[in-house]
Amino acid sequence: MPRIGAFVCWCGTNIAGTVDIEQVVQAVSEMSGIVYVKDYQYMCSEVGQNLVKTAIKEWQLERVIIASCSPRMHENTFRKAAKAAGLNPYLVEVANIREHCSWVHKNKEEATKKAIALIRAAVAKASLNTELIAKEIDVENRALVIGGGIAGIQTALDIAEAGYQVDVIEKSPSIGGKMAQIDKTFPTLDCSACILTPKMVDVASHPNINLYTYSEIESVNGFVGNFEVTIKQKARSVNLEKCTGCGICTEKCPSRKSKSEFDEGLRTRGAIYTPFPQAVPNVPVIDREHCLKFNTGKCGICEKLCPAGAIEFGQEDVLVTKKYGAVVVATGFDIIDLDKFGEYQYQNHPDVLTSLEFERLTNAAGPTAGKFIRPSNNKRPEKVVFIQCVGSRDVSSRGKSYCSKICCMYTAKQAMLIKDKYPDIEVYVFYIDVRTPGKNFDEFQRRAVEEYGVNYIKGMVGKIFPAGDKLIVHGVDSFTGDTLKIEADMVVLAAAAQAKPDAEVLGRKLAISTDTNNFFTEAHPKLRPVETHSAGIYLAGACQGPKDIPETVAQAGAAAAKVIGLLSKRKLVSNPCVSVVNEDLCNGCLSCLKICPYDAIAAKELATNNHGITSKRIVAKVNEALCQGCGGCTVACRPGAIDLKGFTNKQITAEVDALCH
Repeated sequence: MPRIGAFVCWCGTNIAGTVDIEQVVQAVSEMSGIVYVKDYQYMCSEVGQNLVKTAIKEWQLERVIIASCSPRMHENTFRKAAKAAGLNPYLVEVANIREHCSWVHKNKEEATKKAIALIRAAVAKASLNTELIAKEIDVENRALVIGGGIAGIQTALDIAEAGYQVDVIEKSPSIGGKMAQIDKTFPTLDCSACILTPKMVDVASHPNINLYTYSEIESVNGFVGNFEVTIKQKARSVNLEKCTGCGICTEKCPSRKSKSEFDEGLRTRGAIYTPFPQAVPNVPVIDREHCLKFNTGKCGICEKLCPAGAIEFGQEDVLVTKKYGAVVVATGFDIIDLDKFGEYQYQNHPDVLTSLEFERLTNAAGPTAGKFIRPSNNKRPEKVVFIQCVGSRDVSSRGKSYCSKICCMYTAKQAMLIKDKYPDIEVYVFYIDVRTPGKNFDEFQRRAVEEYGVNYIKGMVGKIFPAGDKLIVHGVDSFTGDTLKIEADMVVLAAAAQAKPDAEVLGRKLAISTDTNNFFTEAHPKLRPVETHSAGIYLAGACQGPKDIPETVAQAGAAAAKVIGLLSKRKLVSNPCVSVVNEDLCNGCLSCLKICPYDAIAAKELATNNHGITSKRIVAKVNEALCQGCGGCTVACRPGAIDLKGFTNKQITAEVDALCH
């Protein structure tokens, strides 16, 4: 039996408030194999770690049990401490007596019994632990950024400035994302294009950045330091190298019935188009669905008029496969579909707009050249009503339960911009609560009320009725209980921010998880906010959850820092907790190969000699460089031929037996 030391953490009152530490220490001291027990208020602190190091040396400990919080928090901390004391780091076992015990029990007696049981299970497993040696793997010194909005742009620039090659993949024909559609930014009312456009140009001209616009991720294989990504470059039908951006083709295109995605459908565009004047690359793309040449075989005016000969109708999609050391996901967000919110008349009346449509309507480069007019009659509105939380903080099946975070601020911004240009227009804002938790945000929102005279009404809007050329807004003032009826000329809906519709599909390709709302999930909300559970894949921006521009840029910088730290290493230490195949038991069914998400298992032909007769059979073989230790193959293996190092069948069984003791 190895010499085992146990260390019990109080975690302040997180554990000690529910678990009787003294009773736990007494019970652990009587367990088989335990030669040393110590409790301390904060075992993860420097003092606590030194207690572990000292005990390993003085008591010649061969195994260490840490009874504390989740191993997700501090397993690596204690492994480093053990290694510093000369003990193999994989001989450390963590018993989670906080999340699995004290945080889920109110009865101290029950919590104490469970804590003792969890430590007993850890001791049983630790006695069977063996030394594991991590291997080294090479690192590909190139990064991939998925998404060309402000998050992807900032991430790419930061990585490129550190001297590393970066590829940026953007689904649309141009980079820029949602920020390119916005007129002004809060809380400073800076021109959005003035901030973003120079960065877009910097990305396009940077020698370390390669742009793949109008492209998508086809497949992702490999592991941290060595990802193999196949990129699908969709046929643009315009040669990027030849095109000069003169714009003749877009002006002369006879098919102009398509709604402009960039202008939120408020105006039409041609079948060959450049998304917006500052687009990068400033090269048009042909919408084959609406192009007369592709649908009828006729037309081809753009090809005839192009002075550079850049139109190429015969272009086809191209697949490009490249290797990357790290991947950053910065795919952004969308706004919720308002089809289910019929009470607001969004689908039925042109003067009911989303906040993003309002941004385009009032933008100097928008469909009305910045003139604030009603889409229904091109007249200036006299009364405008903003409605907050449309689809946000909605527990029903049609909306989202979370707060979209940015709506209070951009509504205040839009209301102020109206009053600044047209002081005579009456502006009303219906809200549930005002949430402005950023630097200078609250002061900004108060300016809308105190300086600009925006009428904030705490209450909900029940229904909007069209009446002639007016919109009758029926609402309730929560402070007075009065029913309100406002004759508005325009209504602006602060629609909820939501994850991209293809987020779950991309998550499966990258082997990263999404939450219940399809936003990508970080590894730890406090300690690892830009990392995912898949090593080498990071998050930036609103793909993780609703964020404003300052927070998005800050997270982009954080993700870039993580990538730079990874790419700066010539070698990475791999996870030694990988699967291993017992070839004597393997029957070659290869069920494990089908279930492995990392393509770490392959078929191997094995030659055997039985009484002088040579025969061949198929067995499974694990590529330890690719294996991430998820354990899926061990469950799928019918004959039980696969074990996971550090979590073998014997170790797990020993834990179960100890719990049933």
